[in-house]
Amino acid sequence: MMNETAVPGTPAATKTPPDGNRWEELVTVALLGTARRTPSGMTARRDAPTALLDAAAVETVRRRAGMRPGRAAARIEPAAEDSRPALPSAAARRLTMLLADRPGAGSGGRRGTTPDLMELLPQWLATANRHGFAAPAPALPALLDAARGRTDIRPAVLAFAGPRALWLARLNADWRFALRAAPGGGAALPGPEEPERMRELWEEGLFAERVALLAAVRGRDAGAARDLLTTTWASERAEDRLMFLDSLRTGLCAADEPFLEQALADRSRNVRSTAAELLSALPASALAGRMAERAGSCVAVDHTRGTPTIVVEAPHECDPGMERDGVVAKAPARRGERSWWLGQLVDAAPLGTWSRRLGGRTPEEIVALPVADDWRDELHAAWCRAAVRQRDPSWSRALLGTPAVPEAGGPGAMSLAERAKLLSTLGAAERAEWVAGFIAVHGLSEAFQLLGVCAVPWAGPLGRAVVDALNIARDAGSYPWSFSGVMGLAERCLDPAEAIRLEALTAVPDEPEHAAPGAGGYWAESFQRLLTTLRLRATIQTELTPP
Repeated sequence: MMNETAVPGTPAATKTPPDGNRWEELVTVALLGTARRTPSGMTARRDAPTALLDAAAVETVRRRAGMRPGRAAARIEPAAEDSRPALPSAAARRLTMLLADRPGAGSGGRRGTTPDLMELLPQWLATANRHGFAAPAPALPALLDAARGRTDIRPAVLAFAGPRALWLARLNADWRFALRAAPGGGAALPGPEEPERMRELWEEGLFAERVALLAAVRGRDAGAARDLLTTTWASERAEDRLMFLDSLRTGLCAADEPFLEQALADRSRNVRSTAAELLSALPASALAGRMAERAGSCVAVDHTRGTPTIVVEAPHECDPGMERDGVVAKAPARRGERSWWLGQLVDAAPLGTWSRRLGGRTPEEIVALPVADDWRDELHAAWCRAAVRQRDPSWSRALLGTPAVPEAGGPGAMSLAERAKLLSTLGAAERAEWVAGFIAVHGLSEAFQLLGVCAVPWAGPLGRAVVDALNIARDAGSYPWSFSGVMGLAERCLDPAEAIRLEALTAVPDEPEHAAPGAGGYWAESFQRLLTTLRLRATIQTELTPP
Protein backbone atom coordinates (compact mmCIF):
# COMPACT_ATOMS: atom_id res chain seq x y z
CA MET A 1 0.00 0.00 0.00
CA MET A 2 1.22 3.53 -0.74
CA ASN A 3 0.78 4.70 2.84
CA GLU A 4 3.10 1.89 4.07
CA THR A 5 6.04 2.83 1.84
CA ALA A 6 9.35 2.89 3.72
CA VAL A 7 10.93 6.32 3.90
CA PRO A 8 14.58 6.25 2.83
CA GLY A 9 16.99 7.27 5.53
CA THR A 10 14.81 6.19 8.45
CA PRO A 11 15.63 3.32 10.80
CA ALA A 12 12.54 1.33 9.94
CA ALA A 13 9.48 1.51 7.79
CA THR A 14 6.65 3.36 9.48
CA LYS A 15 3.07 3.83 8.52
CA THR A 16 2.25 7.20 7.04
CA PRO A 17 -0.51 9.10 8.83
CA PRO A 18 -3.77 8.99 6.93
CA ASP A 19 -5.13 11.59 4.51
CA GLY A 20 -3.33 14.94 4.47
CA ASN A 21 -1.93 14.78 7.99
CA ARG A 22 1.43 13.42 6.82
CA TRP A 23 1.88 16.23 4.31
CA GLU A 24 0.99 18.91 6.85
CA GLU A 25 3.49 17.40 9.28
CA LEU A 26 6.27 17.48 6.70
CA VAL A 27 5.50 21.10 5.85
CA THR A 28 5.61 22.08 9.51
CA VAL A 29 9.00 20.37 10.00
CA ALA A 30 10.39 22.06 6.89
CA LEU A 31 9.35 25.47 8.27
CA LEU A 32 10.74 24.86 11.77
CA GLY A 33 13.85 22.92 10.76
CA THR A 34 14.87 19.33 11.57
CA ALA A 35 17.06 20.53 14.42
CA ARG A 36 13.96 21.67 16.29
CA ARG A 37 11.50 19.04 15.20
CA THR A 38 11.51 15.70 13.35
CA PRO A 39 8.58 13.94 11.70
CA SER A 40 7.22 10.77 13.22
CA GLY A 41 9.33 7.76 12.28
CA MET A 42 12.58 9.76 11.96
CA THR A 43 15.43 10.43 14.36
CA ALA A 44 17.30 13.68 14.78
CA ARG A 45 20.45 12.71 12.88
CA ARG A 46 22.78 14.60 10.56
CA ASP A 47 21.02 13.16 7.51
CA ALA A 48 17.56 14.21 8.80
CA PRO A 49 17.21 17.08 6.24
CA THR A 50 17.87 14.64 3.40
CA ALA A 51 15.44 12.16 4.86
CA LEU A 52 12.83 14.93 5.12
CA LEU A 53 13.17 15.82 1.43
CA ASP A 54 12.95 12.15 0.48
CA ALA A 55 9.78 11.78 2.54
CA ALA A 56 8.31 14.87 0.92
CA ALA A 57 9.04 13.46 -2.55
CA VAL A 58 7.31 10.18 -1.66
CA GLU A 59 4.34 12.04 -0.17
CA THR A 60 4.08 14.20 -3.32
CA VAL A 61 3.82 11.10 -5.51
CA ARG A 62 1.26 9.62 -3.16
CA ARG A 63 -0.88 12.78 -3.18
CA ARG A 64 -0.81 13.08 -6.96
CA ALA A 65 -1.50 9.39 -7.50
CA GLY A 66 -4.46 9.55 -5.16
CA MET A 67 -6.04 12.69 -6.62
CA ARG A 68 -9.53 12.28 -7.94
CA PRO A 69 -10.20 13.65 -11.42
CA GLY A 70 -12.28 16.84 -11.52
CA ARG A 71 -15.77 16.99 -12.91
CA ALA A 72 -15.76 17.59 -16.65
CA ALA A 73 -16.73 21.13 -17.61
CA ALA A 74 -19.74 21.70 -19.82
CA ARG A 75 -18.96 21.88 -23.49
CA ILE A 76 -18.76 25.46 -24.75
CA GLU A 77 -21.67 26.39 -26.96
CA PRO A 78 -20.59 27.47 -30.44
CA ALA A 79 -20.80 31.14 -31.34
CA ALA A 80 -23.94 32.38 -33.04
CA GLU A 81 -23.83 32.70 -36.79
CA ASP A 82 -23.29 36.11 -38.33
CA SER A 83 -25.44 36.34 -41.44
CA ARG A 84 -24.04 39.66 -42.66
CA PRO A 85 -21.99 39.71 -45.89
CA ALA A 86 -18.26 39.10 -45.60
CA LEU A 87 -15.86 41.99 -45.75
CA PRO A 88 -14.15 42.45 -49.15
CA SER A 89 -10.64 41.02 -49.11
CA ALA A 90 -8.96 44.39 -49.72
CA ALA A 91 -10.91 45.93 -46.87
CA ALA A 92 -9.99 43.01 -44.59
CA ARG A 93 -6.31 43.58 -45.29
CA ARG A 94 -6.75 47.27 -44.61
CA LEU A 95 -8.42 46.52 -41.28
CA THR A 96 -5.42 44.41 -40.24
CA MET A 97 -3.16 47.34 -41.10
CA LEU A 98 -5.27 49.83 -39.14
CA LEU A 99 -5.30 47.59 -36.07
CA ALA A 100 -1.53 47.12 -36.09
CA ASP A 101 0.73 49.30 -33.96
CA ARG A 102 0.65 52.89 -35.06
CA PRO A 103 3.59 53.62 -37.37
CA GLY A 104 5.78 56.66 -37.10
CA ALA A 105 5.50 56.91 -33.30
CA GLY A 106 9.12 57.95 -32.96
CA SER A 107 10.68 60.38 -30.54
CA GLY A 108 10.68 64.15 -30.77
CA GLY A 109 6.92 64.50 -31.28
CA ARG A 110 7.19 64.51 -35.11
CA ARG A 111 5.15 62.08 -37.16
CA GLY A 112 6.77 62.74 -40.52
CA THR A 113 4.54 62.22 -43.54
CA THR A 114 3.05 58.88 -42.42
CA PRO A 115 -0.71 58.90 -41.72
CA ASP A 116 -1.90 58.07 -38.23
CA LEU A 117 -3.68 54.81 -39.00
CA MET A 118 -5.38 54.38 -35.64
CA GLU A 119 -7.09 57.75 -36.10
CA LEU A 120 -8.61 56.44 -39.35
CA LEU A 121 -10.12 53.42 -37.61
CA PRO A 122 -13.32 55.18 -36.38
CA GLN A 123 -14.22 56.28 -39.92
CA TRP A 124 -13.37 52.86 -41.29
CA LEU A 125 -15.69 51.24 -38.74
CA ALA A 126 -18.49 53.72 -39.45
CA THR A 127 -18.31 53.00 -43.17
CA ALA A 128 -18.17 49.22 -42.67
CA ASN A 129 -21.19 49.36 -40.36
CA ARG A 130 -23.07 51.57 -42.79
CA HIS A 131 -22.64 48.90 -45.49
CA GLY A 132 -23.55 46.10 -43.05
CA PHE A 133 -20.39 44.01 -43.34
CA ALA A 134 -19.46 41.29 -40.84
CA ALA A 135 -16.08 41.37 -39.14
CA PRO A 136 -13.61 38.67 -40.24
CA ALA A 137 -13.12 36.14 -37.44
CA PRO A 138 -9.28 36.45 -37.27
CA ALA A 139 -9.59 40.20 -36.62
CA LEU A 140 -11.95 39.89 -33.64
CA PRO A 141 -9.26 39.67 -30.89
CA ALA A 142 -7.45 42.75 -32.23
CA LEU A 143 -10.74 44.62 -32.55
CA LEU A 144 -11.67 43.86 -28.95
CA ASP A 145 -8.20 44.87 -27.76
CA ALA A 146 -8.53 48.18 -29.62
CA ALA A 147 -11.96 48.81 -28.11
CA ARG A 148 -10.66 47.96 -24.66
CA GLY A 149 -8.16 50.80 -24.86
CA ARG A 150 -10.45 53.31 -26.61
CA THR A 151 -13.93 53.84 -25.24
CA ASP A 152 -14.80 56.20 -28.11
CA ILE A 153 -14.82 53.36 -30.66
CA ARG A 154 -16.49 50.69 -28.49
CA PRO A 155 -20.03 51.09 -29.88
CA ALA A 156 -18.77 50.93 -33.48
CA VAL A 157 -16.47 47.97 -32.75
CA LEU A 158 -19.21 45.95 -31.03
CA ALA A 159 -21.68 46.70 -33.83
CA PHE A 160 -19.14 45.57 -36.42
CA ALA A 161 -17.86 42.55 -34.48
CA GLY A 162 -21.36 41.21 -33.92
CA PRO A 163 -22.40 38.19 -31.81
CA ARG A 164 -19.03 36.44 -32.07
CA ALA A 165 -17.38 39.25 -30.13
CA LEU A 166 -19.78 38.68 -27.24
CA TRP A 167 -19.06 34.96 -27.42
CA LEU A 168 -15.33 35.69 -27.09
CA ALA A 169 -15.93 38.21 -24.30
CA ARG A 170 -17.47 35.49 -22.15
CA LEU A 171 -14.20 33.55 -22.39
CA ASN A 172 -11.74 36.37 -21.71
CA ALA A 173 -11.97 38.63 -18.68
CA ASP A 174 -10.08 41.39 -20.52
CA TRP A 175 -13.02 41.78 -22.90
CA ARG A 176 -15.84 41.75 -20.35
CA PHE A 177 -16.52 45.40 -21.18
CA ALA A 178 -18.28 44.11 -24.29
CA LEU A 179 -20.83 42.29 -22.14
CA ARG A 180 -21.41 45.39 -20.01
CA ALA A 181 -21.86 47.55 -23.10
CA ALA A 182 -24.22 45.14 -24.84
CA PRO A 183 -27.88 45.22 -23.78
CA GLY A 184 -28.57 42.41 -21.36
CA GLY A 185 -24.94 41.34 -21.34
CA GLY A 186 -25.22 40.22 -24.95
CA ALA A 187 -28.42 38.27 -24.44
CA ALA A 188 -31.44 39.15 -26.54
CA LEU A 189 -33.79 41.52 -24.73
CA PRO A 190 -37.45 40.48 -24.51
CA GLY A 191 -39.76 42.02 -27.06
CA PRO A 192 -43.34 43.28 -26.73
CA GLU A 193 -44.56 39.75 -27.48
CA GLU A 194 -42.92 38.52 -24.24
CA PRO A 195 -44.56 40.61 -21.49
CA GLU A 196 -43.88 38.10 -18.72
CA ARG A 197 -40.18 37.83 -19.53
CA MET A 198 -39.98 41.62 -19.82
CA ARG A 199 -41.60 42.07 -16.42
CA GLU A 200 -39.29 39.48 -14.87
CA LEU A 201 -36.15 41.14 -16.27
CA TRP A 202 -37.34 44.56 -15.13
CA GLU A 203 -38.06 43.41 -11.58
CA GLU A 204 -35.19 40.95 -11.07
CA GLY A 205 -32.48 41.88 -13.59
CA LEU A 206 -29.17 43.57 -12.94
CA PHE A 207 -29.13 47.36 -13.09
CA ALA A 208 -27.35 47.46 -16.47
CA GLU A 209 -29.89 45.01 -17.88
CA ARG A 210 -32.78 47.10 -16.60
CA VAL A 211 -31.31 50.29 -18.10
CA ALA A 212 -30.84 48.52 -21.44
CA LEU A 213 -34.39 47.15 -21.32
CA LEU A 214 -35.92 50.53 -20.50
CA ALA A 215 -33.96 52.21 -23.30
CA ALA A 216 -35.01 49.53 -25.81
CA VAL A 217 -38.68 49.78 -24.83
CA ARG A 218 -38.55 53.59 -24.89
CA GLY A 219 -37.12 53.50 -28.39
CA ARG A 220 -40.11 51.60 -29.78
CA ASP A 221 -42.96 52.62 -27.44
CA ALA A 222 -42.53 55.67 -25.20
CA GLY A 223 -45.72 55.02 -23.27
CA ALA A 224 -44.88 51.39 -22.54
CA ALA A 225 -41.49 52.41 -21.13
CA ARG A 226 -43.10 55.01 -18.91
CA ASP A 227 -45.67 52.49 -17.66
CA LEU A 228 -42.89 50.00 -16.94
CA LEU A 229 -40.98 52.63 -14.96
CA THR A 230 -43.98 53.58 -12.83
CA THR A 231 -44.43 50.01 -11.57
CA THR A 232 -41.26 50.15 -9.43
CA TRP A 233 -40.54 53.90 -9.23
CA ALA A 234 -41.39 54.31 -5.55
CA SER A 235 -39.03 51.53 -4.44
CA GLU A 236 -36.01 52.46 -6.60
CA ARG A 237 -32.81 53.96 -5.17
CA ALA A 238 -32.28 57.67 -5.82
CA GLU A 239 -29.30 57.12 -8.14
CA ASP A 240 -31.28 54.53 -10.09
CA ARG A 241 -34.29 56.82 -10.38
CA LEU A 242 -32.01 59.47 -11.85
CA MET A 243 -30.65 57.11 -14.52
CA PHE A 244 -34.12 55.79 -15.39
CA LEU A 245 -35.55 59.30 -15.60
CA ASP A 246 -32.77 60.26 -18.00
CA SER A 247 -34.06 57.63 -20.45
CA LEU A 248 -37.18 59.74 -20.97
CA ARG A 249 -35.13 62.19 -23.04
CA THR A 250 -35.67 59.78 -25.93
CA GLY A 251 -39.08 60.47 -27.40
CA LEU A 252 -39.95 63.12 -24.79
CA CYS A 253 -43.56 64.14 -25.32
CA ALA A 254 -46.55 65.78 -23.65
CA ALA A 255 -47.76 62.40 -22.37
CA ASP A 256 -44.73 62.29 -20.07
CA GLU A 257 -45.79 65.46 -18.24
CA PRO A 258 -47.94 63.89 -15.46
CA PHE A 259 -45.15 61.50 -14.50
CA LEU A 260 -42.53 64.26 -14.56
CA GLU A 261 -44.76 66.57 -12.50
CA GLN A 262 -44.89 63.87 -9.83
CA ALA A 263 -41.09 63.58 -9.98
CA LEU A 264 -40.84 67.29 -9.06
CA ALA A 265 -41.75 66.21 -5.52
CA ASP A 266 -39.07 63.51 -5.41
CA ARG A 267 -36.92 63.30 -2.27
CA SER A 268 -33.74 63.49 -4.40
CA ARG A 269 -32.67 66.97 -5.53
CA ASN A 270 -30.96 65.58 -8.62
CA VAL A 271 -34.13 63.76 -9.66
CA ARG A 272 -36.16 66.94 -9.14
CA SER A 273 -33.71 68.98 -11.22
CA THR A 274 -33.76 66.46 -14.08
CA ALA A 275 -37.55 66.31 -14.06
CA ALA A 276 -37.70 70.11 -14.18
CA GLU A 277 -35.21 70.21 -17.04
CA LEU A 278 -37.27 67.71 -19.06
CA LEU A 279 -40.49 69.61 -18.40
CA SER A 280 -38.90 72.88 -19.46
CA ALA A 281 -38.09 71.24 -22.80
CA LEU A 282 -41.87 70.80 -23.31
CA PRO A 283 -43.02 74.37 -24.16
CA ALA A 284 -46.67 73.52 -23.48
CA SER A 285 -46.07 71.99 -20.04
CA ALA A 286 -47.45 73.55 -16.87
CA LEU A 287 -43.93 74.03 -15.51
CA ALA A 288 -42.89 75.87 -18.66
CA GLY A 289 -45.89 78.13 -18.20
CA ARG A 290 -44.99 78.83 -14.59
CA MET A 291 -41.40 79.59 -15.55
CA ALA A 292 -42.59 81.86 -18.39
CA GLU A 293 -44.70 83.86 -15.96
CA ARG A 294 -41.84 84.22 -13.48
CA ALA A 295 -39.24 85.10 -16.10
CA GLY A 296 -41.59 87.47 -17.90
CA SER A 297 -42.14 89.45 -14.71
CA CYS A 298 -38.36 90.01 -14.52
CA VAL A 299 -37.72 91.25 -18.07
CA ALA A 300 -39.42 94.11 -19.92
CA VAL A 301 -38.77 96.81 -22.53
CA ASP A 302 -38.40 100.38 -21.35
CA HIS A 303 -39.78 102.75 -24.02
CA THR A 304 -39.06 105.92 -22.03
CA ARG A 305 -35.42 105.94 -23.12
CA GLY A 306 -34.25 107.30 -26.44
CA THR A 307 -33.79 103.71 -27.68
CA PRO A 308 -36.05 100.88 -26.52
CA THR A 309 -33.99 99.08 -23.87
CA ILE A 310 -34.46 95.80 -22.03
CA VAL A 311 -34.61 96.30 -18.28
CA VAL A 312 -34.19 93.49 -15.78
CA GLU A 313 -35.49 93.14 -12.23
CA ALA A 314 -34.04 89.88 -10.92
CA PRO A 315 -35.92 87.88 -8.25
CA HIS A 316 -35.37 89.00 -4.66
CA GLU A 317 -35.94 85.53 -3.21
CA CYS A 318 -36.21 81.89 -4.23
CA ASP A 319 -39.58 80.81 -2.91
CA PRO A 320 -40.65 77.17 -2.33
CA GLY A 321 -42.58 77.11 -5.61
CA MET A 322 -39.44 78.03 -7.54
CA GLU A 323 -37.45 75.36 -5.73
CA ARG A 324 -40.11 72.75 -6.49
CA ASP A 325 -39.85 73.67 -10.18
CA GLY A 326 -36.12 72.99 -10.19
CA VAL A 327 -34.56 76.33 -9.29
CA VAL A 328 -31.47 75.73 -7.16
CA ALA A 329 -31.55 78.23 -4.32
CA LYS A 330 -27.87 78.28 -3.36
CA ALA A 331 -25.67 80.09 -5.87
CA PRO A 332 -22.17 78.84 -6.74
CA ALA A 333 -19.15 80.58 -5.29
CA ARG A 334 -18.49 84.09 -6.63
CA ARG A 335 -21.96 84.25 -8.18
CA GLY A 336 -24.72 86.64 -7.11
CA GLU A 337 -27.88 84.96 -5.88
CA ARG A 338 -30.27 87.17 -7.85
CA SER A 339 -28.46 86.71 -11.16
CA TRP A 340 -28.25 82.96 -10.45
CA TRP A 341 -32.02 82.73 -9.93
CA LEU A 342 -32.74 84.91 -12.96
CA GLY A 343 -30.63 82.73 -15.24
CA GLN A 344 -32.48 79.59 -14.17
CA LEU A 345 -35.88 81.18 -14.75
CA VAL A 346 -35.00 82.50 -18.20
CA ASP A 347 -33.37 79.31 -19.50
CA ALA A 348 -36.40 77.26 -18.39
CA ALA A 349 -38.99 79.58 -19.96
CA PRO A 350 -40.28 78.75 -23.48
CA LEU A 351 -38.54 80.99 -26.01
CA GLY A 352 -41.87 81.87 -27.55
CA THR A 353 -42.56 83.82 -24.38
CA TRP A 354 -40.24 86.63 -25.34
CA SER A 355 -41.81 87.68 -28.62
CA ARG A 356 -45.16 88.11 -26.85
CA ARG A 357 -43.59 89.75 -23.82
CA LEU A 358 -41.30 92.13 -25.75
CA GLY A 359 -43.66 93.72 -28.24
CA GLY A 360 -43.89 91.03 -30.91
CA ARG A 361 -40.24 91.37 -31.87
CA THR A 362 -38.36 88.58 -33.65
CA PRO A 363 -35.46 86.79 -31.94
CA GLU A 364 -32.97 88.88 -33.98
CA GLU A 365 -34.64 92.11 -32.91
CA ILE A 366 -34.77 91.02 -29.26
CA VAL A 367 -31.11 90.04 -29.17
CA ALA A 368 -30.14 93.35 -30.80
CA LEU A 369 -31.84 95.44 -28.09
CA PRO A 370 -29.54 97.07 -25.55
CA VAL A 371 -29.84 95.75 -21.99
CA ALA A 372 -29.60 98.10 -19.05
CA ASP A 373 -27.42 97.78 -15.95
CA ASP A 374 -24.96 95.15 -17.23
CA TRP A 375 -27.57 92.36 -17.39
CA ARG A 376 -26.86 91.69 -21.05
CA ASP A 377 -24.36 88.83 -20.70
CA GLU A 378 -26.48 87.05 -18.07
CA LEU A 379 -29.63 87.36 -20.17
CA HIS A 380 -27.99 86.26 -23.43
CA ALA A 381 -26.29 83.30 -21.72
CA ALA A 382 -29.67 82.13 -20.38
CA TRP A 383 -31.27 82.48 -23.82
CA CYS A 384 -28.38 80.48 -25.24
CA ARG A 385 -29.03 77.61 -22.82
CA ALA A 386 -32.74 77.75 -23.61
CA ALA A 387 -32.10 77.65 -27.38
CA VAL A 388 -29.89 74.56 -26.98
CA ARG A 389 -32.31 72.82 -24.62
CA GLN A 390 -35.35 73.56 -26.78
CA ARG A 391 -33.44 72.97 -30.06
CA ASP A 392 -34.67 76.28 -31.47
CA PRO A 393 -32.70 77.19 -34.64
CA SER A 394 -34.25 80.66 -35.01
CA TRP A 395 -33.00 81.74 -31.59
CA SER A 396 -29.66 80.04 -32.22
CA ARG A 397 -29.20 82.08 -35.40
CA ALA A 398 -30.10 85.28 -33.58
CA LEU A 399 -27.65 84.61 -30.75
CA LEU A 400 -24.87 83.51 -33.07
CA GLY A 401 -25.21 86.55 -35.29
CA THR A 402 -23.05 86.75 -38.37
CA PRO A 403 -19.62 85.09 -38.35
CA ALA A 404 -17.98 88.47 -38.97
CA VAL A 405 -19.16 89.92 -35.63
CA PRO A 406 -16.05 90.75 -33.57
CA GLU A 407 -15.52 89.33 -30.12
CA ALA A 408 -16.51 92.54 -28.31
CA GLY A 409 -20.06 93.65 -29.02
CA GLY A 410 -23.18 92.10 -30.48
CA PRO A 411 -24.25 88.50 -30.11
CA GLY A 412 -20.68 87.40 -30.85
CA ALA A 413 -19.61 88.30 -27.30
CA MET A 414 -20.55 84.81 -26.08
CA SER A 415 -17.93 82.13 -25.58
CA LEU A 416 -16.80 79.66 -28.22
CA ALA A 417 -18.28 76.81 -26.18
CA GLU A 418 -21.68 78.53 -26.25
CA ARG A 419 -21.37 79.12 -29.99
CA ALA A 420 -20.54 75.46 -30.57
CA LYS A 421 -23.67 74.40 -28.66
CA LEU A 422 -25.83 76.82 -30.64
CA LEU A 423 -24.36 75.57 -33.91
CA SER A 424 -25.37 72.03 -32.99
CA THR A 425 -29.04 73.04 -33.30
CA LEU A 426 -28.61 74.06 -36.97
CA GLY A 427 -28.59 71.85 -40.04
CA ALA A 428 -25.27 70.45 -41.27
CA ALA A 429 -25.01 72.73 -44.32
CA GLU A 430 -25.86 75.89 -42.40
CA ARG A 431 -23.46 74.92 -39.63
CA ALA A 432 -20.58 74.42 -42.07
CA GLU A 433 -21.33 77.71 -43.85
CA TRP A 434 -21.28 79.67 -40.58
CA VAL A 435 -18.00 78.13 -39.41
CA ALA A 436 -16.42 78.74 -42.83
CA GLY A 437 -17.36 82.42 -42.54
CA PHE A 438 -15.96 82.55 -39.02
CA ILE A 439 -12.63 81.08 -40.16
CA ALA A 440 -12.43 83.51 -43.07
CA VAL A 441 -12.68 86.44 -40.63
CA HIS A 442 -11.01 85.16 -37.45
CA GLY A 443 -8.64 82.47 -38.72
CA LEU A 444 -8.04 79.06 -37.16
CA SER A 445 -6.74 79.97 -33.73
CA GLU A 446 -10.26 80.01 -32.23
CA ALA A 447 -12.04 77.65 -34.59
CA PHE A 448 -11.14 74.26 -33.12
CA GLN A 449 -14.27 73.89 -30.96
CA LEU A 450 -16.49 75.06 -33.79
CA LEU A 451 -14.99 72.60 -36.27
CA GLY A 452 -15.71 69.78 -33.85
CA VAL A 453 -19.48 70.16 -34.27
CA CYS A 454 -19.43 70.14 -38.08
CA ALA A 455 -20.56 67.09 -40.02
CA VAL A 456 -17.93 64.81 -41.57
CA PRO A 457 -16.72 65.05 -44.28
CA TRP A 458 -16.63 68.83 -44.17
CA ALA A 459 -18.68 70.57 -46.81
CA GLY A 460 -16.77 72.11 -49.70
CA PRO A 461 -16.84 75.76 -48.50
CA LEU A 462 -15.71 74.76 -45.02
CA GLY A 463 -12.91 72.55 -46.31
CA ARG A 464 -11.66 75.28 -48.60
CA ALA A 465 -11.77 77.81 -45.76
CA VAL A 466 -9.65 75.53 -43.56
CA VAL A 467 -7.07 74.89 -46.29
CA ASP A 468 -6.86 78.60 -47.14
CA ALA A 469 -6.39 79.50 -43.46
CA LEU A 470 -3.63 76.89 -43.10
CA ASN A 471 -1.94 78.34 -46.17
CA ILE A 472 -2.14 81.84 -44.67
CA ALA A 473 -0.64 80.55 -41.42
CA ARG A 474 2.21 78.98 -43.37
CA ASP A 475 2.92 82.24 -45.20
CA ALA A 476 3.03 84.02 -41.85
CA GLY A 477 6.24 82.11 -41.12
CA SER A 478 5.27 80.38 -37.85
CA TYR A 479 5.74 76.71 -37.05
CA PRO A 480 2.83 74.36 -37.90
CA TRP A 481 2.70 72.88 -34.40
CA SER A 482 0.40 75.69 -33.21
CA PHE A 483 -2.19 74.29 -35.63
CA SER A 484 -1.60 70.61 -34.96
CA GLY A 485 -5.11 70.20 -33.54
CA VAL A 486 -6.77 71.66 -36.63
CA MET A 487 -4.41 69.67 -38.88
CA GLY A 488 -5.40 66.48 -37.06
CA LEU A 489 -9.08 67.31 -37.53
CA ALA A 490 -8.47 68.02 -41.22
CA GLU A 491 -6.88 64.59 -41.66
CA ARG A 492 -10.07 62.96 -40.36
CA CYS A 493 -12.72 65.40 -41.58
CA LEU A 494 -11.56 67.07 -44.80
CA ASP A 495 -13.23 65.75 -47.95
CA PRO A 496 -10.71 63.57 -49.85
CA ALA A 497 -11.66 65.56 -52.97
CA GLU A 498 -9.65 68.45 -51.50
CA ALA A 499 -6.43 66.48 -52.06
CA ILE A 500 -5.97 68.14 -55.47
CA ARG A 501 -5.77 71.59 -53.87
CA LEU A 502 -3.14 70.39 -51.39
CA GLU A 503 -0.56 69.19 -53.92
CA ALA A 504 0.83 72.69 -54.47
CA LEU A 505 1.30 73.14 -50.72
CA THR A 506 3.60 70.15 -50.28
CA ALA A 507 6.57 71.96 -51.80
CA VAL A 508 9.00 73.72 -49.46
CA PRO A 509 8.35 77.47 -49.87
CA ASP A 510 10.92 80.24 -49.87
CA GLU A 511 11.14 81.43 -46.30
CA PRO A 512 10.75 85.16 -45.65
CA GLU A 513 13.21 86.90 -43.39
CA HIS A 514 10.84 87.00 -40.44
CA ALA A 515 9.99 83.27 -40.65
CA ALA A 516 10.97 80.80 -37.94
CA PRO A 517 14.01 78.71 -38.95
CA GLY A 518 12.95 75.62 -40.92
CA ALA A 519 9.23 76.40 -40.65
CA GLY A 520 8.70 76.02 -44.41
CA GLY A 521 10.03 72.46 -44.36
CA TYR A 522 7.85 71.50 -41.42
CA TRP A 523 4.78 72.94 -43.16
CA ALA A 524 5.59 71.00 -46.33
CA GLU A 525 5.88 67.84 -44.25
CA SER A 526 2.54 68.49 -42.54
CA PHE A 527 0.76 69.14 -45.83
CA GLN A 528 2.30 66.00 -47.32
CA ARG A 529 0.98 63.94 -44.42
CA LEU A 530 -2.46 65.53 -44.86
CA LEU A 531 -2.39 64.79 -48.58
CA THR A 532 -1.31 61.17 -48.01
CA THR A 533 -4.03 60.69 -45.39
CA LEU A 534 -6.75 62.05 -47.68
CA ARG A 535 -5.67 59.72 -50.49
CA LEU A 536 -5.66 56.80 -48.08
CA ARG A 537 -9.18 57.71 -46.93
CA ALA A 538 -10.31 57.77 -50.56
CA THR A 539 -8.82 54.32 -51.06
CA ILE A 540 -10.55 53.04 -47.94
CA GLN A 541 -13.91 54.28 -49.21
CA THR A 542 -13.32 52.44 -52.48
CA GLU A 543 -12.32 49.23 -50.70
CA LEU A 544 -15.46 49.29 -48.56
CA THR A 545 -17.84 50.03 -51.42
CA PRO A 546 -19.89 46.88 -52.14
CA PRO A 547 -19.45 45.52 -55.67
